[in-house]
Amino acid sequence: MNQSVWGPVQREMSDLLQGHPDDVPAVVEQLKELQGILGHVPPLLRGNPLCDFNQLYLTITEGVLERLYAGEFKDPAFLSRLDVEFAARYFDALRAWAGADASPRCPEVWACLFQRIPGPDCRPLPSACAGVNAHINYDLPFALVTTFDHLGTDPIDDSDQHHDYLEINEIFADAIPGLRRGYLEKWQLLIDTMNGCLDDWWQGEAVEYTRNVAWRNAQKLWGVRHDMTATDRERAGLDKTAAGLSRLLLSPLGSFLQ
Repeated sequence: MNQSVWGPVQREMSDLLQGHPDDVPAVVEQLKELQGILGHVPPLLRGNPLCDFNQLYLTITEGVLERLYAGEFKDPAFLSRLDVEFAARYFDALRAWAGADASPRCPEVWACLFQRIPGPDCRPLPSACAGVNAHINYDLPFALVTTFDHLGTDPIDDSDQHHDYLEINEIFADAIPGLRRGYLEKWQLLIDTMNGCLDDWWQGEAVEYTRNVAWRNAQKLWGVRHDMTATDRERAGLDKTAAGLSRLLLSPLGSFLQ
């Protein structure tokens, strides 16, 4: 592990990242444990930018688990597998960022956020948005492909799996207002109050649009999944595009716009 990144919680982070959770309850527990560890990473402690994204991710995943328990998905096996595959890519990125030399290269889009862990420019809302960008625009298409391959089905529009995939947008829509306001300063909350529901609406629309793009990218990747050269080319392209967006989100201009 990279001592300069994790400092006194190096051992805890190493232990946490040794394996992958194998079901949604285990994903929730690992995210909770990770949140506690991230809160002790110096020098910013609970103010480090990864805490902001991880808390958002934990909240959404808890929403998925609640709906699974309530039987609200048409194909719970698909949603459960997707959730696990999705989380694995986040943990893999953490492992690659601060792991041994033999670890795969950390995706550029995740490195944009991880390199800000030491601070000092770590505004909460842009950090959370950059994490969402990395996880949806880069990780999600590959998680979908792996999930469909495991289950022996295809990513088909209007299927039960597609219906369940779109149901996650509702979880985001329910969670976004409270999450977003938790990242705002007092003067931003005043502007937010003046805007009414406008900010909540457009951010919900942005999430829905981004997840639709991820679905289309997964369908494209599905068609070339047996061609490693084409897959690597698509991977590099998605990483480059998403990293460019993260840099904008984390820039002073991106923060001002949010």
